[in-house]
Amino acid sequence: MITRRFLCGCIPLAATSVIATSQVFAAKAECTVYTADRQRALSPDEAIGLLKEGNERFASGRTVNCDLLAQAKETANGQAPFAAIVGCMDSRVPPELVFDQKIGDVFSVRIAGNFVEENIIGSLEFASKVTGVRAIVVLGHNSCGAIRGAIDNVHLGNLTSTLANIRPAVEATAYEGDRTTANSAFVQAVAEENVRRAVALLTERSDINASLVEAGELRIVGAMHDLATGTVKFLS
Repeated sequence: MITRRFLCGCIPLAATSVIATSQVFAAKAECTVYTADRQRALSPDEAIGLLKEGNERFASGRTVNCDLLAQAKETANGQAPFAAIVGCMDSRVPPELVFDQKIGDVFSVRIAGNFVEENIIGSLEFASKVTGVRAIVVLGHNSCGAIRGAIDNVHLGNLTSTLANIRPAVEATAYEGDRTTANSAFVQAVAEENVRRAVALLTERSDINASLVEAGELRIVGAMHDLATGTVKFLS
């Protein structure tokens, strides 16, 4: 009986050891900071893949814990992020957490309603041409207050001009039915249109980004984050 119990106990312990070891190796890979060589080795599709994998970890509660202070020290004299994220300022959608990325991994540009204009495009040209990111993601989310404000044509101090950048998406959204904020489906449709518009503008208003995309050195995509589930859906 003693032998049987000993043998039975060995199997799960061994399996646990293998799982733990694989998790350690995975964590080491995720915690390795990006250098220029490591960044250049990635294709644009691989960069998007890393973000998708990170979001899967985030949504399933399997985020990787790294020594952030060590990463800060390693990147203090230079950075080589592999991607840039244009996101909303909403406190529930921090790009680094949503995609389970660490210090030095991604540029993060945030503004209410995740729209793009001249200054944001210029910042992203620095990210793509000067620093060499392989992908740019425009990340919207559901139940966005800025989208609702644009739909309602809110006028409030400087916020008025901010929301004016989103109004073209409201007007361009093809939707039959209730086109007010009382209709969550319309709000979502506008949010997605706003993301697609931003993606298009990043090449329409930037010869630099357009040339990098044409050369296969950069990929620009849109995505939507679900506040309740944490999952990110990439838009076609």
